[in-house]
Amino acid sequence: MTRCPALLISAPASGQGKTTVVAALARLHTRQGRRVRVFKCGPDFLDPHWHQLASGAPVHQLDLWMTGEADARARLHAAAQECDLILVEGVMGLFDGQPSAADLAQRLGLPVMGVVDASAMAATFGALAYGLQHYQPGLRWAGVLANRAASPRHAQMLQSSLREPGHWLGALMRVSVDPGAKAGLLPERHLGLVSAQELPDGLARLDAAADALADTPLGQMTLADWQARWSVDFAAPDASAALVPALLQGRTVAVAHDAAFSFIYPANIDCLAQLGARVVFFSPLADAALPPCDALWLPGGYPELHAARLAANISLRDSLQAHVAAGKPVWAECGGMVALSVGITQADGACQPLWGLLPGTATLHKRLAGLGPQQLAWRGYTLRGHTFHYSTLASDTAALAEVARTAPPHAASAPGVGEAVYRHGSIHASYFHAWFASSPAAVAALFGGAQA
Repeated sequence: MTRCPALLISAPASGQGKTTVVAALARLHTRQGRRVRVFKCGPDFLDPHWHQLASGAPVHQLDLWMTGEADARARLHAAAQECDLILVEGVMGLFDGQPSAADLAQRLGLPVMGVVDASAMAATFGALAYGLQHYQPGLRWAGVLANRAASPRHAQMLQSSLREPGHWLGALMRVSVDPGAKAGLLPERHLGLVSAQELPDGLARLDAAADALADTPLGQMTLADWQARWSVDFAAPDASAALVPALLQGRTVAVAHDAAFSFIYPANIDCLAQLGARVVFFSPLADAALPPCDALWLPGGYPELHAARLAANISLRDSLQAHVAAGKPVWAECGGMVALSVGITQADGACQPLWGLLPGTATLHKRLAGLGPQQLAWRGYTLRGHTFHYSTLASDTAALAEVARTAPPHAASAPGVGEAVYRHGSIHASYFHAWFASSPAAVAALFGGAQA
């Protein structure tokens, strides 16, 4: 058993400022010399970029369905052994989804702090805080932080609305690196926040948020305060359950990683290494050829923002073509699949050619085209993951009907048809984003490894 202070930060809904508060907290404590580990509840590729920049440490997912309770417990225990405090960012609203962030907190004994956008309310702030605390019995409630308060006077009104004054953790005024800007501190585009790596002043933005948070009761708490109020006992996992057979021993897996392909769970890279693979990275935007490899992973990202550069890299396309012609496996997820297609029609109607190795064309829409948990049945194994995309693919390529839109236990929506997996030569491609650790054997099969 390892004891460490931990806090799950949630909200009544999306858009309340959870990511900014979590990143600000991580940055504030990291600047003070503390070792901070941040986790993200549910599938997400973008928020973790900001948390990693703030904390200087890898950020992993916690999800009772996709990653599983045992995996979540193991990762938290490992983090607790090496850090001073743990932060977990919730997903959507506190009780949204099944299982929800509240379910995760209750199952793992994590204290919960609410973040409420109070920019257009007064006494209702207290009602929301009370509801968040009491709606689901058994939650370990830590308190509430008001976000985007208009003034110190407004903050006083919000504080006075709470039934339990001890749950007031402060008010964060609206923070911006440009006082005259209307946009928030962390800018957004389709799919979510702009990645931290894309903004040269990303760390300055986090420092500004951390400075603002330092003036709140939450920001002024010492590590001893955290330990006294929010310590959690994290049990050691079953060591035998973590063993992964070396089904990719001796094989090299090349992974695309740059501004166009950045939707990569660090845990997926860890899983490939645990399977025995040698992982090498390359940039489809900058490199002229694939590195020597036995298999290739093209993860998701924003190929639509870099389509012209990708298409212009003819030598890289030829290298990809040679890889496929040699029968070497390719697993392409979401944006990786789009990049392999003949071309993409952008939201403004402009058409841009792409690599043309997968028959079919993609179309980018202004509205979400796919969202939710998914699982892939693959050669007797089940690989869990999710889908989240704004584009669609029209292709006459053979589709393997092995991906299902699935609802976790007790969810309101019933399972149904999910994303297609397209097969073209040695290419397997889908909008499905896989969580590799859910079935290492299935991953080994995708990358041409030995069978368990």
